[in-house]
Amino acid sequence: MATTTATITLSSSDLLTDNLSLSTSTSLYKHGTASTGLDEMRMERLEIPIDDYGSGTAKQYDLIANSAALLNKPSWVYIANKNTNDTHYVEISIKDDLLGKLYSGDWMFIPWSCNLNAALGSAVEIQAKEATAVIEYALFHDGDTLTTAADS
Repeated sequence: MATTTATITLSSSDLLTDNLSLSTSTSLYKHGTASTGLDEMRMERLEIPIDDYGSGTAKQYDLIANSAALLNKPSWVYIANKNTNDTHYVEISIKDDLLGKLYSGDWMFIPWSCNLNAALGSAVEIQAKEATAVIEYALFHDGDTLTTAADS
């Protein structure tokens, strides 16, 4: 199995009275193990339009939809806003909960769990603000399990 390690480093020489230097990493494993690496990854570069056919109204899209194949499996989501204009941003949410705004050059990495309950929902949703957004995203996960012939 693949070994996938996520690392983040935060540093600043002028945020505090002392230098700030934090670094941590984690390995991404299959559910219920501490040694078996993940099997799958989905990755895309997309344009998220600000509106639907010139209406001027921002539209929300499911970036990563709920899926029976991902139910009860560990997943991690990486999203990056590749726009270069500092005023262009996207909003990332799950159901009605706004996770945050990604301005040009910003990125995020979060754990994500699929929930098929329509009332709760768990699709990772994205909405472009100010202009069409170019984003890259990756879903690192435990592997799809096909449940019916329609899933293939």
